[in-house]
Amino acid sequence: MPELVHLHTTGAVATVTLDSPHNRNALSRQLVSELFAALERAAEDPDVRVVLITSSGRVFCSGADLSEASSEGMDEGTRKIVALQRLIVSMDKPVVTRLGGAVRAGGIGIVAASDIVVAAEDATFALTEVKLGLAAAIISLTVHARMNPRAAALTTLGGEVFSGTEAAAYGLVTSAVPADDLDAEVERVCASLATGAAQGLRESKRILNRDLLARIDAHGDEMAELSSRLFASDEAREAMTAFLSRKK
Repeated sequence: MPELVHLHTTGAVATVTLDSPHNRNALSRQLVSELFAALERAAEDPDVRVVLITSSGRVFCSGADLSEASSEGMDEGTRKIVALQRLIVSMDKPVVTRLGGAVRAGGIGIVAASDIVVAAEDATFALTEVKLGLAAAIISLTVHARMNPRAAALTTLGGEVFSGTEAAAYGLVTSAVPADDLDAEVERVCASLATGAAQGLRESKRILNRDLLARIDAHGDEMAELSSRLFASDEAREAMTAFLSRKK
């Protein structure tokens, strides 16, 4: 299988690029495993100060791979996505995510786990799980910790699309800028972070994410079990099958 996640290091910044255009960077087993491995390699590189997550196309991530979920279940997948969020939150280096386009459902968990997120103002977000008889369970560990409670209720229960500008107001992303300014702003943020000393970055991040890490450890298994159960339900399977049929 072609590589779906690429790791490239320039100076103190390791860039991790999602590159699975055939399914809009859906969180397939292969993509999640490769993303996990790339982040671990970046974490272990002593020359890296900052990790940047981005995508090769306009779509950052379309969420769970519904083809896999509907045919093979999500018992393993839900736990792996919990572990992926935990890795981003707990690694010693700041993680910046660049969002130039669409991000949906499970992909928003990567966004919320990241330390700093810069989005284009016209990037789009949606917690679409509710439309399929599911719930934003495993990603609630990070998403609901970042967003203000009213925004979390609106977006989780409504499942509607919201913009990068709204995501910044909701607390989900750090800042939203015009699309033409996105790359320059991401470069500026990464360069600024890279001036930090390794020990300073490590200990500061541990302080910042202490409560979030405890939340993941306390509720991760429960949310993974709930998500797996919902994916296996008749209601969700029927909704996923209908959605995939419409796509075809």
